Amino acid sequence: MKLLFLICIVYLTVINLAGFLVMGIDKQKAKKNQWRIKEKTLFTFAIIGGSVGSILGMFLFHHKTKHYRFMIGMPAILIIQVILIIFLLTL
Repeated sequence: MKLLFLICIVYLTVINLAGFLVMGIDKQKAKKNQWRIKEKTLFTFAIIGGSVGSILGMFLFHHKTKHYRFMIGMPAILIIQVILIIFLLTL
């Protein structure tokens, strides 16, 4: 059980760091008018566990904060993930 917990912590750390970095990279690309990371990819990082990192990246880099889809979607993903974790822990 301890190994599974450790694997989950490492995974969540890595995926949240990746979500954070992807937001920062996309912001830099936007500033330089370069090819951008697809919104679908940004949401995918959040959905697979990187929602906290993605949200922190949004606000730290001031990226996608004027987009309704991101301002509602990212927190909604996080809320669903928290509910799912609580549900799984109470089984």
